Amino acid sequence: MSKSIAKSLWLLLFAVVLCCVVYPLALWAIGQSVFPFQANGSIVKGQDGAPVGSLLIAQPFTKDEYFQPRPSAASYNGAASSSSALAASNYALRNRVATTLGPIVRYKDGSNAGKLVAPDIERWFQQDRFQGNPSIVLQWADAHNSLAQAWVAADTTHAGYVTDWTKSHVSVVAQFVKANPGTPQPQLSDLAVVFFETFSRENPGKFPSAVTHTDSAGKSTTAIEPVNGGTDIQSTFFDMWRTDHADVPLQDLPGDMLTTSGSGLDPHITLQNAEYQLDRVAAKWAADTKRDAPDVRAEIGKLLNEKAFAPFNGIAGEKLINVLEVNLQLRNRYGAPS
Repeated sequence: MSKSIAKSLWLLLFAVVLCCVVYPLALWAIGQSVFPFQANGSIVKGQDGAPVGSLLIAQPFTKDEYFQPRPSAASYNGAASSSSALAASNYALRNRVATTLGPIVRYKDGSNAGKLVAPDIERWFQQDRFQGNPSIVLQWADAHNSLAQAWVAADTTHAGYVTDWTKSHVSVVAQFVKANPGTPQPQLSDLAVVFFETFSRENPGKFPSAVTHTDSAGKSTTAIEPVNGGTDIQSTFFDMWRTDHADVPLQDLPGDMLTTSGSGLDPHITLQNAEYQLDRVAAKWAADTKRDAPDVRAEIGKLLNEKAFAPFNGIAGEKLINVLEVNLQLRNRYGAPS
């Protein structure tokens, strides 16, 4: 018995040393000597030498000077990798795609071919009629209760705006409580639909949106105000606009502009996606650097082709662009965005 136990302990010790010491040390040594960049997370640095990210993990870029990555269900959080897992029948998926399309989709043909749809969404919204009926915002909130609630909970400024509304509309809140006796102390999200219904009546053709003002001292403050234009309207009401204009042909967009990856952290976009964004990126850098837009566009287009690659050394798959890598190249070439 003692011999068997001793042999087992020696085997256990050997396995622990081999698997927990020798094997990891061998991998570390090979990684650090043969491909240290990849082994250390593919971390890239900015001009100041500080790390700015990993080529393996997507991060958000919001400035117009930069190419933007795929949508992320994980909000680009490397510790929360996940897909959206939304079914095709889930309106949340349709809404996410629609809000992405609103500011960027273009007309396919006709006199408006190549022009953005966004300005027409704003003009349609300002008329405040959907399917022939008035009060677009009211109809939106009634049809999509969850979206109205999500708007209230999306930001502290939204919650503050609705809180102020409850104080100035005490009778409306009281009527809600009377009609919903099971909710004697309603939360802000409970009041979302009635808030938007009241807002729509009081502000026809407008939507509550964040507006930033700069005072004489140069200090910026942001507050929610009724607006009749801007990206919030273009995004939120594109789906309703499309319903009212179902026969208008629109350009197709690369699928990866609208779909999330399985991890939510895909650092690449297709070359087709990057080329769709090229006009915006080039125009903004041209304005920042005070150069001719065609020249800047040609430079950035050449950069994209130089950095594009296909999986398996070009044998299969679409050509891809690493978003962080290209955006760093733009920053190095043109400086900081204005």
